[in-house]
Amino acid sequence: MTQATIAKTRTYTLQFWLLCLSSYLFFASFNMIIPELPDYLTALGGEEYKGLIISLFTLTAMISRPFSGKLTDKVGRIPVMIIGAAVCFILGFAYPLVTTVAAFFLLRLVHGFSTGFKPTGTVAYVADIVPYHRRGEALGIAGVFGTMGMASGPAIGSQIKLWFSMDVMFYTSSALAILSILVLIGMEETLKKPEKFRLSHLRINKNEVFDPSVLAPCVVMALTVFSFGIVLTIVPDLSTHLGIRNKGVYFTVFTVASLAVRIFAGKASDKHGRERVLMIATLLYAAGMLVTGAAYNVTTLLIGAVLFGLGTGMNSPTIFAWTADLSEERNRGKAMATVFIALELGIMLGALISGWVYGNEADNFPITFWTGAFFALIAFTFLLVKLVKKPTQKT
Repeated sequence: MTQATIAKTRTYTLQFWLLCLSSYLFFASFNMIIPELPDYLTALGGEEYKGLIISLFTLTAMISRPFSGKLTDKVGRIPVMIIGAAVCFILGFAYPLVTTVAAFFLLRLVHGFSTGFKPTGTVAYVADIVPYHRRGEALGIAGVFGTMGMASGPAIGSQIKLWFSMDVMFYTSSALAILSILVLIGMEETLKKPEKFRLSHLRINKNEVFDPSVLAPCVVMALTVFSFGIVLTIVPDLSTHLGIRNKGVYFTVFTVASLAVRIFAGKASDKHGRERVLMIATLLYAAGMLVTGAAYNVTTLLIGAVLFGLGTGMNSPTIFAWTADLSEERNRGKAMATVFIALELGIMLGALISGWVYGNEADNFPITFWTGAFFALIAFTFLLVKLVKKPTQKT
């Protein structure tokens, strides 16, 4: 057996593949309801508050990150993942009971805790079980499964709603969430010497909120996922405007494009450096937003989705591998949580600002998406300056 074969065997264990399957089910669970939520909110009488659908969700996800990061480093990766999936399971049964706009947004706040926990534990777990030199590749593969959930979830959710009802769509979301928990049963905890949960674990000091060693990945993450907040908030309306019945089509196309490049992007970042790969990703983000904003038919819209998906597929595994590189093993949960805070902040601002700029006026579609391109180009400039300065820095 060659050294390469031995390394591959050690990297891609049964635990790794179970984690990938759990990620797929989890991401499909909460993403499958997103394309239909704007219409759901409109039916409740809250059409003018569409920007809050995503922003409130990401707000609580962001608030929960310091807690999930600390619990990941203290109690264990697996308990944190289970908590996140359990929230999704419960909430799927609560949405059909909502009759007011206020109640709907309360659920969105609570629902955000799921993504505040599950991905934090997942990324830390992957970083624990793979060697340094294959971290980008492994995170790329793990990201493929999450991305497949993001791709299939919206399309399946919208189709279930068309075939059956909105309530059945919510119940299906719960079913996938509980399956993502069951997959984790029997997996070995990777945290060395995990502690029993204590209430003191929920006491967060200011030095437990932010890991300064991962500031650079945070900046790039926030600036790039601003576009994602726009997509989640505005694309359902843009799809309707262009005559697309299944609002999950754009999400499916951009996610399939993301899948196509994720593993290769992870390998490329291992070989050529995180910053160089991220610079290409930011340009693809900008191009995707420019084309989506200019879309006048379905074909143009889907070209924008492909470009945006390629940028997403290169961005995500590379940033998390970069984060793992910069962080200390004992603080890996906190480091991952810090970058996730940046992710949620970027998505939340993208959703809020895009909802305000769009204002339910079709004429505002171009400028709304082009705002995302502007922030992506700022991220490109940041990386370019950092890369130019890098050779002069002391090693």
